[in-house]
Amino acid sequence: MSNIKKEIPVPDVLRAGVAKSDITTDENGAKVNDPLFAKALVLDDGKTKAVIITMDVTAIGGRRISQGMLPDVGEDFLPNLRNRIQKKLKIPGFNVLVNASHTHPSGPMLCNDDEQVDRTFDAVSRAMENMTEVKIGSGVGHEDRITINRNLRLKNGKHWTIRHTNPCPPDEEVESVDPVDPEIGIIRIDRMDGRPLAVIYNFACHPLFGDSKGSVTANFPGVASKVIEENLGNGAMALFLQGAAGDVCDVYFKDFNRPRNIEYLGIMLGLSTLKALSEIKMNKPEACPTAAKLSVISETVRLPRRVDIPERIQSLETEQGKLLESLRFTSLNFKSFLPLYIKYAIDPNHPLDYSYRYMQSEKTGSDEFPAMDSFNRKNLEKYLKNIDAMEKLARIQDDIATLKKHQTINDESGTSVIEAEVMGIKIGECVLVSAPLEALVEIGLNIKKASPLTHTFMAAYSNGYMHYGPPAAAYDNGGYEETECLLAPEWQKIYEEKANEIICKL
Repeated sequence: MSNIKKEIPVPDVLRAGVAKSDITTDENGAKVNDPLFAKALVLDDGKTKAVIITMDVTAIGGRRISQGMLPDVGEDFLPNLRNRIQKKLKIPGFNVLVNASHTHPSGPMLCNDDEQVDRTFDAVSRAMENMTEVKIGSGVGHEDRITINRNLRLKNGKHWTIRHTNPCPPDEEVESVDPVDPEIGIIRIDRMDGRPLAVIYNFACHPLFGDSKGSVTANFPGVASKVIEENLGNGAMALFLQGAAGDVCDVYFKDFNRPRNIEYLGIMLGLSTLKALSEIKMNKPEACPTAAKLSVISETVRLPRRVDIPERIQSLETEQGKLLESLRFTSLNFKSFLPLYIKYAIDPNHPLDYSYRYMQSEKTGSDEFPAMDSFNRKNLEKYLKNIDAMEKLARIQDDIATLKKHQTINDESGTSVIEAEVMGIKIGECVLVSAPLEALVEIGLNIKKASPLTHTFMAAYSNGYMHYGPPAAAYDNGGYEETECLLAPEWQKIYEEKANEIICKL
C-alpha cells in the first residue's frame, strides 16, 4: 500500500475590499446638496488584481477635449492615478477601470487636481487594507420608468433631441420615441458568511440636472446608492457604473410644472436594484471553478475623426436660409397675435362677436364677419408658421455653433484619429466592457447581444472622454449626439469589433 497522499486541489478564492473618499469641492460658498465620492473596489484572485473606481463626476479627462466645458477632471488625472497605484500598490495601471457617473455641474464640483488623485488613491489604498474572502453572483434587474430616449423620431425620418437649448418639435411632427435599455446589470459581492460587501450596478441614464437651485449633487444615482447601502447594512458599498446613455435623459427632464426631484428617481432605481439583488444566487468556488476567476484585458484602438463637418454646416445653413425667407410678409406682432389666437381658440365658429351678430349679418346679406375671419385666420396661420420656423432656427443655430466648435477641436488636434482604450474585466461568468465616450443605447445593446456570456455590462464614460459615440446609421438623422461628435461613422465598427474580440479573449 502506498503512503503517498493524494493532494486535493484547493479552489481559487476571490478576495475583495472597498473604500470611498469624499471628492467634493472645498471652495467656500459652493452649494452642496450631497457629497460626491470616489468609490474603490479592489479584486484579487491570487493571480490577477483589478481595481474598479466609480466617481461622481461628469467625465474622466474631458477638460481639454471639451474646451473647458467639462472642467473638473483633467487629462492628467487617470495616468497619474494609475502610475501611483502601480508604483505603490503593485497593481498594473491598465488593470484599473475608472468610470464617471456623468452627473452634470452647475459650477465647480470637485476638489483641486492634486487632491482628486490623492483622495482617490487613498480610497484604493484603504480598500486593499480591508481585503476579505468573498463569493460573487451576477444578474439583471429592470427599470423602465425613469428614462426616455431623448431622440424623438420625426415623421420625415430625422431626429429631434430633447434639450433645454432648443424647443421640442411640434407634436404633429413626432412619429415615435427610440428605445432605452431598461436593464440593471448587477454584480453582487458577499463576504463568505453571507454579509454583503459590495454591489456594482450598471444602468444607462443621464443625470443632467440635480435641482432647481444649482447645487452640487451626485444626482439620482447618488440617491440610489444610498438607498441600496442603507437597506443592505453591514457597511456594504454600492458602486454605480454608468452605461451606454448618450441618447437618454430622465422622463422629467423638460418638465416645467414641478421642481426637480432627484429623490423620486433615485429611490425607484435603488429599489429596483435591491429587488433584483435579492434574487441573485451566489456562486461558490467549490461548486463553480470559474466563480473566483478574474481576468483583465486593456487594448487601444485608433478611431477616425470625422471629415464631414463642412458639408453638414453647409446643409444646415441652406435650411436656415429657407426658414429665414419664410418669415417675410408677416402682419401680426405678438401683441396683436395673442388676443386673436385666444378668440379663435375659444370659439372657432364665432370668434369676433356673439353668435347672434353672425346670424344677423347673414340675414342682411353681409359677408363682413366671414371675410374678416378669413383674413384673421390667414394671419394667425402665418404667425404660427413663423413660430415653428423660429423654433427650428434656434436648433439649427445651436447645431451650426456646435459643429464649428468640433471642427476646431479636430483641426487643432493635428491628427486624423483619436486613441481610445477598450478594457474588459471578467469576474466569474460576468464581463464589463468599457468605452471612453458617451455611447448611445444602440451601441450598448449591440455589445450585449454579441457577447457569448450570460451577463455582459457596458461601462461607458470610462478611462477617458471623447464626446458622443452614435451609431454609423444615425449620422444623417440630425440628432444632437451626431452633431456633438468628433468621430467618423466608421468608429462604431472598429470599437464593436475590438470589444467583441476582448470579450472572447476573456
